[in-house]
Formats: sequence, structure tokens, C-alpha cells
Amino acid sequence: MLETSARLLRLLRLLSLFQARRDWTGGELAERLGVTTRTVRNDVERLRELGYPVEARPGVAGGYRLGSGAALPPLLLDDDEAVAVALGLRVAAGGAVAGIEETSLSALAKLQRILPARLRHRVESFGSHALPVPAGTPPVDAETLTTLALACRDQLAVRFDYEAHSGGSSRRSAEPYRLVHRRQRWYLFAWDLERADWRTFRADRIRPLGPPGPRFAPRPTPPDAEITARVDSGVARGTWRYTARVIVDASAEHVRARIPTPIEIEELPDGRCAFAPGSDDPERLALYLGMLGADFEVVQAPELVAAVEQVIARYQRAIGAGEV
Repeated sequence: MLETSARLLRLLRLLSLFQARRDWTGGELAERLGVTTRTVRNDVERLRELGYPVEARPGVAGGYRLGSGAALPPLLLDDDEAVAVALGLRVAAGGAVAGIEETSLSALAKLQRILPARLRHRVESFGSHALPVPAGTPPVDAETLTTLALACRDQLAVRFDYEAHSGGSSRRSAEPYRLVHRRQRWYLFAWDLERADWRTFRADRIRPLGPPGPRFAPRPTPPDAEITARVDSGVARGTWRYTARVIVDASAEHVRARIPTPIEIEELPDGRCAFAPGSDDPERLALYLGMLGADFEVVQAPELVAAVEQVIARYQRAIGAGEV
């Protein structure tokens, strides 16, 4: 029979396995621990005295499970979980979410002090050999992010001031459904009440107006994969100063293989395709289109047409300058 302290730790570990199941019966726990159901009941009481909120439900479908309490009790992590948490704290300390850098470093320091040497070496090797890549994007306020997450979970409407890419501001009312992390930014996928349609908002441009509420009845929501695709499409259309419709003398597969980011591509009946790229710099977009490896036509985008002409003239001068 296991010693009491070791048995309590194993019992706590079993109760923490929410991914596999929700409830353990007293008989199942007794069999796993090699003790009687009476000992299980006594051990459950000991865990409660230590601050762990172990819940018990009577009946045939009932059992024990670990709930949430008023205070945070000590956590049990296996080796891979401990390393994952430590690496996550390192990333968070880099400033992806504003306002949690200092607390992330503090939590990481506490965790590293108690990590076994074999795990500490794994975490330290990541810190010493992985160079942070500057995101180049403004961090989102941690309080805003958690407010939006709770509003999504509890189905609470939100009101906020929103700064558009152009710099203008508008007041919005929305029913939030999902937070999506794409391209080093957080986005809110929500039903815009004024526009009566789904919209994607950059979280770092959201300024909440008061606490969320009231509660709303959930609408039929697209599947998660479709939500992600809609966010990608909205990002591609809405973040650039200049956009254009481009028809390419190639298949959609050919173009998709040469574009590093997800984008909607329309297949045309004659074997060609069309898509709508964007950029804050028309000349950069012109150079980018030149790498598609196929002829293309620019439709209704005078700034891009002018930029393509400038690039062509520059290349022609380069060829002419090299002639003898």
C-alpha cells in the first residue's frame, strides 16, 4: 500500500485528468490506488483540508471530481506539462500580451527553482539558443483580452470603441463568439449588431466601454475552421491601404503555392484565377506579383498600375545600363 502522502498525490493526479473523464467513482479510485473505498473517502477529506475543492456527486452516475475553489491550491504537473508551462511563460515574458511580462518572469522564476535538473536543462537550452523574433505588432492589453474571452464564454454582449486601420474611430456593439490568434495578432470574431453581420476586429484596437452585458442568445455559429478562414480573409482584405483585383494566367493551385499567407483565390472558367492582394506600398505589391511566375492583369487599381510601370522602367534602365 502506498504511503499516505504519496497516495494523496496520486489521487490528486487522477482527479486532475479532466481530458479523459469528468468523474471517478469511489470504487474506481480505490482500485487504482489499491485501497478501500473508506480510505478514498478519508483521503478526499484530507485533500479538502489542504484546499483542494474535491466535489462529490451521489447516485449511480455520480462520483468525485476536482472543482474550482476560492483560492488556488498547489498544482501537480508531469514533466512535459512543466516544460510546456515554462516555455509558455518565456514567450509571454517577451511582450506578446501587454501587462503580463513582469508576472510571467516572476512565475517562471518560481517554477525554475523547483524544476528537477533534467527539466531545468531543457528549459534553459530553449532560452539560451532560441532568439526572439520581434513581432513588429502592437501588443494587446491583457485585461482587454481576458474581458473578451470571458464575454465569449458567458455569451455577454460588448460595447467598445474601435480604431480602424485608417486611423478613424467608431463605437461598436457586438456579440462576441471567438478569439483567434493569427499572424502574431489576436482577433475577435463577433456578430456586429449595427451591421447585422459577422465581423473581425483586431483586439489591440478594441477599447471596451464598461463591463460586458447583457447576456445574448447564441446564434448559429460557423464551424471553427470556417471562422479561422473568415478571419484570414478579413485580415487579408482589411489591413492594407491599397488593394487590387489581379487576374493570373495560371491555376489557383499555382498561385496558392507561391503565396505565404492564406488568401481567397477565385478559379475562373478559362483555367485562370483571380485574387485580391493588398499592401501599404504599391511598389512592394508590384514586386511581389512579379514573383508569381505567371502573367497577370491588374484590374481597377491605378496606384498598382503606376507602381508596375515604375518597376518595369527601372528594370529596363538596368538592362540598358549594362549594354556595351
